[in-house]
Amino acid sequence: MNYEAQLNFLRNALSKMNVNSYIVDPAVKLDEGVDMGLRRVLYKEDDTHSLESLFKAAEPNVIYRYTDAFYCKYIYFVLPEIKPALVFVAGPVLYTEITHQFLLELGEKHNLPPTAINQLKLYYMNIGNMPENNQLLILIDTLAECMWGKENYSFNEQSDTEGDFVSVAQKDIGYISQGLDLKVMEARYAFENQLMDAVTHGQIHKAEMLFSNFGELHFDQRITDSLRNLKNYSIICNTLLRKAAERGGVHPIHLDSTSSSFARKIESTPSVSEIAPLMKDMFNAYCRLVKKHSIKQFSAPVQKAVTTICADLTADLSLCRLADMQGISSGYLSALFKKETGQTVTDFVNQKRMQYAVQLLGETTLQVQTVAQHCGFLDVHYFSKVFKKYVGKTPKEYRQDAHIKQH
Repeated sequence: MNYEAQLNFLRNALSKMNVNSYIVDPAVKLDEGVDMGLRRVLYKEDDTHSLESLFKAAEPNVIYRYTDAFYCKYIYFVLPEIKPALVFVAGPVLYTEITHQFLLELGEKHNLPPTAINQLKLYYMNIGNMPENNQLLILIDTLAECMWGKENYSFNEQSDTEGDFVSVAQKDIGYISQGLDLKVMEARYAFENQLMDAVTHGQIHKAEMLFSNFGELHFDQRITDSLRNLKNYSIICNTLLRKAAERGGVHPIHLDSTSSSFARKIESTPSVSEIAPLMKDMFNAYCRLVKKHSIKQFSAPVQKAVTTICADLTADLSLCRLADMQGISSGYLSALFKKETGQTVTDFVNQKRMQYAVQLLGETTLQVQTVAQHCGFLDVHYFSKVFKKYVGKTPKEYRQDAHIKQH
């Protein structure tokens, strides 16, 4: 087949979007893994009969979008140029956020017991969630053009939201659901590990992509107070993210302020609906810390120098002192620092001091002389000279412009 490379690219892209993909043989009994074994738990027969019959009936040059009884979508189509015919399947995918209320109402609609509701919750937690007009359809459409040409295929919408659920009392659902529990647990741990890894490497785009699937259902209800329950999870997450960023080479002096800030925000959050957005903000913040403050790539002497500089901008941060602290020559440290950071020690120190000065001038009403002292300058005139060199304006001009922009 002349589209193998494009198909492999699609499958790799779907995997990064947390969407499973399969190539199935309609003539062979369908593997329950296509839906993570959920239908084996909830339907009257122990197979995936509804999906199996759809794939068998698929016609060439048609892209099918099927919404099942669980309000999940599958996209599938017959792969051309292959005999006997094989079907490509992508899914399940959610196009709307699933809430606890939705689960309860779905359970009542289909007469499901609480045990079955818990299985559905685990199931939904590990399914990709994306808007109706999304990257998934763009990728599928691009592959379709490659396989059939721009005008030689069509889309077909199908729905089965009134699916025939089992009377679960007739089954030992605890025993049957063990396989599903295991698969969901593995997927959940893999998801969490991916998030931690994204933070360690400062990959904001990856964290945001992974968090597109994050919502209310990801929090187990371990205590009766829902808000307290979510806050407890957020506190744990804050700790894990701090450790992930530390592994990424961020010194504790940067981590502590971020961690403390989010600890306060967590405790002051007034409602359940605000927890998930706060969690996303945490992931982004720790990713930014890694991108901005990671010193993992530096040698030990340069790491020590950078840490000392960032720890106290009012201290004596001369090259000689930084070298003496480590028992090395100033010439050696100067050359090594320049090679690894691209800056001299003096330029690096002044850059950090000016960044802090900009923050203080914009966020406080401190006098310029006081700002200078907080940035390690005893001579306010020299401070103003250095500030203009780095910022392009005097401290007074910068503050006036910032004030005008705010109003």
